[in-house]
Amino acid sequence: MRIVEYDNNNVYSYGSLSPLEFLPTPSVVTVGSYDGVHKGHRMIIARMVAVAESRNLRNVVVTFEPHPRRVLKEAFSGPLGLLTTLDEKIDLLAGEGVDLLFIIRFTADFAARSSDDFIRNVLVRLLGAKSIIVGYDHAFGRDRSGGCHTLETLGRELDFDVEVVDEVRIGNEHFSSTRIRTLLESGRIEEANEFLGSPYLITGTVAHGDKRGREIGFPTVNLVLSDLNKLLPLAGVYMAQTVLHGESFMAMMNIGVRPTVSTDGIKTVEAHIIGYSGTLYGQIIRFSLLRFIREEKKFLTFEELKIQLEKDKKTVEMYC
Repeated sequence: MRIVEYDNNNVYSYGSLSPLEFLPTPSVVTVGSYDGVHKGHRMIIARMVAVAESRNLRNVVVTFEPHPRRVLKEAFSGPLGLLTTLDEKIDLLAGEGVDLLFIIRFTADFAARSSDDFIRNVLVRLLGAKSIIVGYDHAFGRDRSGGCHTLETLGRELDFDVEVVDEVRIGNEHFSSTRIRTLLESGRIEEANEFLGSPYLITGTVAHGDKRGREIGFPTVNLVLSDLNKLLPLAGVYMAQTVLHGESFMAMMNIGVRPTVSTDGIKTVEAHIIGYSGTLYGQIIRFSLLRFIREEKKFLTFEELKIQLEKDKKTVEMYC
């Protein structure tokens, strides 16, 4: 998957400031924030890939960074609660057969562009859109004024077709990032993973902690999240999995304020990686959350905490 960035009408190689000579190529295009890359998103992307293959065209996912809600603060209230960081989104999309990921640097100036301007000058003139595939509730452009009708009207003028993918449900449940956030905030990780289509990811850099876990036989890696807008699920202990040096390890992850050892009320993320004893400081690690084990609680002594951690470890090992 090729990745490029679009910023202030210039195109760059992802992670590079060198402008690219970027020529339009006949393409099938889809547009969206794609936060979470959940099953509903994947159906749209799978349809885009299939149409592109049938017509011998390139397929392109257009997405935004940062998430538009971070910029449009007046239109959206409350914490952002990202389901995926940009790097997580990139890795998930790479597994969906995407040819080109086109990341638009979302700014107030870009948000002010009309949907007509965006379709004409980005999707058609720059990317070469011959077909645009969107979800049933898609809207974009200034004040979200552009939708399926706008696309279809301009399609007749600019010679591209439009396909709208119907709503996807699990049973009677509607697919949405909002629904997944609600499940995560309730600790219902397995249900959230069912909607996502893959385990919920937590990514961070290993930092030094207070080493309390090591003192009771449960050393942990302490994570500094790669994006502070990342949604953390309900405080508690989770069964998780990570890959280190090509080898898979199970882990007990604690998300919360660590009431037994701390009184500052700061939410932290730490994990005891079962069977691993190496040093990981400064490394970026990604965990997949698989199962909720228990809610966080305060223990009266470290011995009580140690006994509970032994039980948590047995619970994890039972599912290995």
